[in-house]
Amino acid sequence: MEITKHFLYNFSLLIFFLFICLILFERSRKPVISKFTLSLLFVLLLWTSIQFSYHPVADARFDLRLIPYVIGSLYLGIGPFLSGFIIILRGFYGIDYGLLLTTLLYAPLAFLLWRINPWISKQKPKRRIIFAVSMGVILGLLSAGGMEFINSPSFWFDAFFAYVIIPPLGIGIISYSIEFIRKNFEMKHQLIKAEKLHAVEQMGAAISHEIRNPLTAAMGFVQLLQSGHHTRKQQNDYLSIIKEELKAAERVIQDYLTFAKPSLVSIEELNVKKELQHVINILHPIANQNSVEISTDFSVVGSIQGDRQKFRQAFINVLKNAVESMPNGGYLKVGTDFSQNHISIQVKDTGVGMTKEVLERLGEPYYSTKGSQGTGLGMMVVYSIVRAMNGTIKVQSEVGNGTTFQFSFPSFKAALKNESLKKVDSI
Repeated sequence: MEITKHFLYNFSLLIFFLFICLILFERSRKPVISKFTLSLLFVLLLWTSIQFSYHPVADARFDLRLIPYVIGSLYLGIGPFLSGFIIILRGFYGIDYGLLLTTLLYAPLAFLLWRINPWISKQKPKRRIIFAVSMGVILGLLSAGGMEFINSPSFWFDAFFAYVIIPPLGIGIISYSIEFIRKNFEMKHQLIKAEKLHAVEQMGAAISHEIRNPLTAAMGFVQLLQSGHHTRKQQNDYLSIIKEELKAAERVIQDYLTFAKPSLVSIEELNVKKELQHVINILHPIANQNSVEISTDFSVVGSIQGDRQKFRQAFINVLKNAVESMPNGGYLKVGTDFSQNHISIQVKDTGVGMTKEVLERLGEPYYSTKGSQGTGLGMMVVYSIVRAMNGTIKVQSEVGNGTTFQFSFPSFKAALKNESLKKVDSI
């Protein structure tokens, strides 16, 4: 069982190396490692696996290349690149039957992995792990089966056992570790975000308390000013300016409060198509000003439970941002889709788009995509209102190719059913 022993030895070194990389990543100040750096890491792992392979005969090289190959292909989407690298690297060790078998195995895999990678990335962690292990077993069987082309019956059983057991086991351990680290990273990110939201909640309450008092006094002063010795025209001009400024300040306070402590004042059934059409009618003048064409694709039916005014406020903010992202004109599409339990709303524009860094910070306190011209309150309020209405938001964007917002809300019947279940549980 020399091959199995060699595999176990190399696997222990591989695990140790990945453990060192994990420690370095934890101590690094960068929250995300670039795809280029990770690709170089997997190239190094492949080279190490092949370089320190076990080759009792000239044509056969037994190694653990399957582990970095499967993990890199499924989690980084670099399967075609790794396939090409393996074939080229194997060629440096001799043009023989081993190179032919390597080419016949990894060339079709390059195309297959390129096609299925988008599907893999959308799967749940458990399914990804099962798929990775299954792929390791299949590739292990193919690699062991290739030994039949080499006149080496003395160690064929050893090779078969080593390939079918150790690579799938290693792939399972590493893929499970990756999913575990991913989950912990997401939980850590959510915790940090929750702490930020808590800080804003406290500050929003403080601002409302500190500013509303002088605002009330200012409004009282305005009333006194109306009865002074100024001319009627001066009084009206001054009062008009003061009132507009006070209302603007009040709107800012209300936005902070909406984000800090979202509350739905009036809960009712909302016809999604009707409400969105109302919002679009409001924004038509701004869209025409920016040469933006708005198109709709609404489902025939679909209603949700929520606050009419807050719902309109949220989508006015979203659609207004979309229009303003197209200063030279473009197309804005608003559509809905109805299912038994959910109503989805899609807002798609052809604007300037956002980078990945901007996308990750969207909806955070004080962060605005408009730079110094924005307060950052608009998207904060949108996220807050959607959250209060038990909805979710997904955003996809690419610089130069526009942005797509995907909203999902429980349908009206599903919301009523959930409320009934909560009441039964509370009894």
